Amino acid sequence: MNYFEIFENYLKNEKNYSDNTVISYMKDLKDFDNFIIREELASDALGATRPRLARHYLSYLEDEAFSKKSIARKISSLRTFYKIMIMNNLIDVNIFENIETPKIPKRLPKVISENEISYLFECIDKESLLGYRNYLILELLFSCGLRSSELTNLEIGDIRLTRNEILIHGKGSKDRYVPIHDNLNEQIKNYLTNYRPKLISKSDLETKKLLLNYRGEELTQRGLQKIMKKLISDANETYQISPHMIRHSFATTLLNHGADLRVVQELLGHEHLKTTQIYTEVTNKTLKEKFEKLHPRRAKND
Repeated sequence: MNYFEIFENYLKNEKNYSDNTVISYMKDLKDFDNFIIREELASDALGATRPRLARHYLSYLEDEAFSKKSIARKISSLRTFYKIMIMNNLIDVNIFENIETPKIPKRLPKVISENEISYLFECIDKESLLGYRNYLILELLFSCGLRSSELTNLEIGDIRLTRNEILIHGKGSKDRYVPIHDNLNEQIKNYLTNYRPKLISKSDLETKKLLLNYRGEELTQRGLQKIMKKLISDANETYQISPHMIRHSFATTLLNHGADLRVVQELLGHEHLKTTQIYTEVTNKTLKEKFEKLHPRRAKND
């Protein structure tokens, strides 16, 4: 295998990264490889063994006005690449090992409030075929904190109604079980009995996927986004919403109601607790706003 194949094999089979993550890492390597060849600094990325070339590439990225987030990701990708090449005895030095990545400003996740979520539920016509399906979609997103890919990949066999849980196939091929409440359990039963058969009858497709589109075919992530837009339109709201925003709202709602951070980490399928801790800043901000608004002494002078 050449060094591209070795790196891709490591990302897929050793790290179990998602397809999108692997694509991003490989693009970062390809971009650097092209830069090295174009600037005639070495024969290719594998031939770039002088640390000053890494610094030179960092300067190039900054001059090209790449965002700090993009630069940090590219440097991280290349640092990993050289680490793997050393492990495979293809080179002796990691030229990106001591390159400092730019500090990325912390961005709080966008969430919608519990009241806004409740209003969206109220505006769905549960009596219609697609309306009931949309209601179930919103319920699964908000009650389970699913990613869009996790939702669209759900299969009937992943639903464990007798145990009140569903099996989620998460990022990097990491599976987890997420509990479901009794109300959601009943909604899924009703959907499987009375609504899904009507949807699948619209197509000749045989599929085990839980959620189907209006043609009776497997629901895609793009189709899911269109459903999100319809929910907002039906509620006569103007803000934008995405499945990931609802996932954020799931996490902050649990924390606002006293859930342990590690429990939320497990439910979200986060590998590191640090990823989950961003939500504590959202809840702390909410707590401060409520305190300043509601405390009886807020407007009184000593």
